[in-house]
Amino acid sequence: MTSPASLLPPLDDRATLWERLRDRAMGNPSTARMLGWLTPLLITLLAGVLRLVNLAHPHQIMFDETYYVKDAWSLWNLGYEAKWGDNADAHLLTGDDSAMQTAGSFVVHPPLGKWIIALGIAAFGPGSSLGWRLTTAILGTLTVLLVYLIALLLTRSRTVAAIAGGLLAIDGLGIVMSRIALLDGVLAFFVMLGVLFVLLDRRRTMPLLAMIGSGRDPDDPPLMNGPVLWARPWLIAAGVAFGASAAVKWSGVYALAAFGLYVVVTDALARRRAGVALWPTDAVFRQGPASFLLSVGPALATYLVAWTGWLVTSGGYGRQADADPLVALWKYHEAILKFHVGLHSPHPYASPAWQWPLLLRPTAIWVGDKPTGCGTDHCIAVISSVPNPLIWYASIAAALYLLYLFVRGLIDRRPAGPALTLPLVGLVATYVPWLLVGNRTIFQFYTIAMVPFLVIGLAVALRELAGRKDTPLHRRQAGQRTVVVYLCVVVLASVFYYPVWTGMSVPYEFWLVHNWLPGWI
Repeated sequence: MTSPASLLPPLDDRATLWERLRDRAMGNPSTARMLGWLTPLLITLLAGVLRLVNLAHPHQIMFDETYYVKDAWSLWNLGYEAKWGDNADAHLLTGDDSAMQTAGSFVVHPPLGKWIIALGIAAFGPGSSLGWRLTTAILGTLTVLLVYLIALLLTRSRTVAAIAGGLLAIDGLGIVMSRIALLDGVLAFFVMLGVLFVLLDRRRTMPLLAMIGSGRDPDDPPLMNGPVLWARPWLIAAGVAFGASAAVKWSGVYALAAFGLYVVVTDALARRRAGVALWPTDAVFRQGPASFLLSVGPALATYLVAWTGWLVTSGGYGRQADADPLVALWKYHEAILKFHVGLHSPHPYASPAWQWPLLLRPTAIWVGDKPTGCGTDHCIAVISSVPNPLIWYASIAAALYLLYLFVRGLIDRRPAGPALTLPLVGLVATYVPWLLVGNRTIFQFYTIAMVPFLVIGLAVALRELAGRKDTPLHRRQAGQRTVVVYLCVVVLASVFYYPVWTGMSVPYEFWLVHNWLPGWI
């Protein structure tokens, strides 16, 4: 009879229990294949459940849904965003869209995100709160899968990928921004899709560049330049994805610029490793223009396609500003830019970007009107965009740690790997620009575009804490125990916060203990 002990991997004084279990699983090809598809499937399924269950609650227009739901429905019907009459929100709750007018409305965000929201409304009707939020919930779920795949490409570790994807799956900001018809979750999806395509391009082109100097005789003259690579389908796909992100919100342009530079830098370093003598100029002045056309060209085309409804109709705001529709569109963009530059309207939940790492003022998305059913006479139902604080603050610490490793690598002249640099590039693209907007009214929930990079960085930092093969055994054991304990506590914190992420009716005192800082109320 087989004893339970015989089912465990053989003891190895040089390996921890986790390492023995992992090696046993990975040593079996069928088990490894099963884990290869089962792990991301289960994580994505978990994310979907947390985002889709009871998605129609509350059956009210929350926060800025008042803009995007109506804009989406007028886009679907007219091809452009239109004005609405009085009490339009109340009418929409019953499915009555008679308040929709035909006059164009001045809107300050491109139309793609609203077209995506419109798909759900078209499927379930303008009075369905499920329909308003369905597509953002689906894309929020798929963003979790993208994070898993990106982390896997960066680290080649299913464990790190599972931690990164799992953290986003259970994080409050990711859940809340998936359960509301706003644009920011859609923006995050397209940014991460573009990042995935950049990594796939890198995986395809790096071996080609590595072959530049292979087979060369040492007596041959130095190789001055490498090839100009035009066959880069994944770079074209990245341009389309980043163009789509910009067609949701203009801040997507920063991601296009940051990861465009990332492509140029990684091309340059690959050419240096291959022995190209003029590797900086080769990457910038020879490959650079080709990479620019392959990425920015598709991005611009995607952005313009998103405006098709406005271009082919005549009723949109500013559409008649010029006989040439592209000139009229340019003038419209000038008006939008002027609005964004001058936007400064006081809001009780406004939060400047310098506050975001400290999590001083998360946004109260919704507060229920006299909720009941919580077992006491004093109930409250809220939806707060506060992230899981244990994930958030640990992610900020991890980002600072990765930045320290990057700077130390520069000083020691040791190249930093993509697992370290890419999360930092993503944070530069999604955070630093907001530090430069001065007094403009912005909100903490804009950080949903940062969160995927933060959890990837946290997962990479946790791997460092868990130890590598050359780390002494006792340190690996202590580090891995610490990681396991941390992840367990994080899960418990998400369970604790889930009611205030989804608008459940809870006792007032229970809600109060979730507000760790004064600004969270």
